[in-house]
Amino acid sequence: MHPRKATREMLGFTRAEFAVLRKLDTPQKIQRFLHRLKQNFEPDGDTCFSVRSVLKQRRAHCIEGATLAACALWIHGEPPLLLDLQAVHDYDHVVAVFRRRGRWGAISKTNGLALRWRDPVYGSLRELAMSYFHEYYNKRHHKTLRTYSRPFDLRRVDPAVWATSERETWDLATALDATRHYRLLTAAQSRTLTRRDPFERRAGRELQYRPPKQADWRGRRKRR
Repeated sequence: MHPRKATREMLGFTRAEFAVLRKLDTPQKIQRFLHRLKQNFEPDGDTCFSVRSVLKQRRAHCIEGATLAACALWIHGEPPLLLDLQAVHDYDHVVAVFRRRGRWGAISKTNGLALRWRDPVYGSLRELAMSYFHEYYNKRHHKTLRTYSRPFDLRRVDPAVWATSERETWDLATALDATRHYRLLTAAQSRTLTRRDPFERRAGRELQYRPPKQADWRGRRKRR
């Protein structure tokens, strides 16, 4: 049986690291903290930072931010759950999910407008995943979201892998990819989807942090 709350000793954090996360005692505070982190544009190549590395670097992309968010939830007695959103001809997005009064919400680190925080008003994870559908699109403006995962519980993985590792946490990303996923659309529905219209395309260009020149700001894996 997994412990309800994660302790500093269990996670392996320093007192200073743990103090930062302990202050994030609501999903809203966690989300504000992620908003204040700079976007990780991976200037030196692909990254999958641990929570410790995010705290040190003060930057993150989606799976890195979601892992930190789930860790903070666990410290405050909530299950540390990740949800993987998979797309075709596009990149995945990862969020941390939580429940309030039986309804699901999501904490998200992203650089664009649409794939951000979700209030806990969704009756199922499928309903939550579908809230991202219309705005989930690629550079050719096709709507690309196709599946969502069952909740991935970080308590399944040694915190030394994802919380305090000084190395990249690709094993976590691989395990998340391998989690069972559920289809959001039928093949027939996928064939009839419209592309984003010109007005939506213009609105979608707004970013919180401007990428450095020549940077592929979404990267290659889980970088929405």
